[in-house]
Amino acid sequence: MSILSQASCEACRIDAPKVTQDQSSELMKHIAAWSLIEIEGIEQLQRVYKFKNFMAGMAFANKLAEISEAEGHHPGILIEWGKVTVNWWSHSIKGLHQNDFVMAAKTDVLFEQ
Repeated sequence: MSILSQASCEACRIDAPKVTQDQSSELMKHIAAWSLIEIEGIEQLQRVYKFKNFMAGMAFANKLAEISEAEGHHPGILIEWGKVTVNWWSHSIKGLHQNDFVMAAKTDVLFEQ
């Protein structure tokens, strides 16, 4: 369990700074299974989780929704047979904030349970 997974999200205002390249590189060390991607010019974190069937993936997505709501930070979730793709980014700043790395780590802990 990483230190990131034990942190809480902070309020992310529209003027909050995005993480720098150096910060991102350091934070990625704590969530090595995640990828940095760009969609429509917005940098995001993405990971695909594998499941034995659709319902196991759906149960994971529902638990992730509960954690996300409690933290006030919400991902993109694509549920397919045998896999769930999760994307984290901060909508208000159109990029990555430390919150996204915290939530990625929390998502990994959820998957490991």
